Amino acid sequence: MKFLEAEELQALLLQLRQGHEPAFNALYLAYSKMLYQKINRVVKDEFVADELLQDLFLKVWKMRADIRPEQSFVSFLHTVAKNLVYDYFRKISKDKRLHERLLLNAVDYYMQTEEALIGKETSDIIQQAISRLSESRRKVFILCKMEGKSYQEAADILGITVATVNSHMVTSIRSIKEYLHKNQEIGTIIITLALFRS
Repeated sequence: MKFLEAEELQALLLQLRQGHEPAFNALYLAYSKMLYQKINRVVKDEFVADELLQDLFLKVWKMRADIRPEQSFVSFLHTVAKNLVYDYFRKISKDKRLHERLLLNAVDYYMQTEEALIGKETSDIIQQAISRLSESRRKVFILCKMEGKSYQEAADILGITVATVNSHMVTSIRSIKEYLHKNQEIGTIIITLALFRS
């Protein structure tokens, strides 16, 4: 996606700082689609993504006097978006059913993300959750979730039935979710970081 040229952006930001609504509208048109796509990819709900996008630009308007044209406006937008998404997930994590879905998404997302991206502390907590599994469950979990093997492939490698693999996976995911539940912020942090996946 093509963003505004540096000179044009700087001029618009200077106008925005002075409360110039057409400048605000031009910035909205230039960046809203990209931000909406990133937010929606994380929250997976068009209505929520639209609300968060509106909140984001409302914050931009309210914070206009603090915006520095010499600094990256895109980084500023991403920071505001990340904070809004993080707050959204913190809010829904108070709902038990939604929190369960959030934790499951966090485990799945972790399996698809480099440890360097999610941070050592977060990675360590999830690794601790995995290490608490029994040896047989841990082997199944690593084969299926981390190495991408099918249940049939894992069954063949370990010399067990597909039903046993399935049972181990269900129990493993439940156990990891329970462990993460004690560290509620972790699931929220992991999902929020999805906003910045390239």
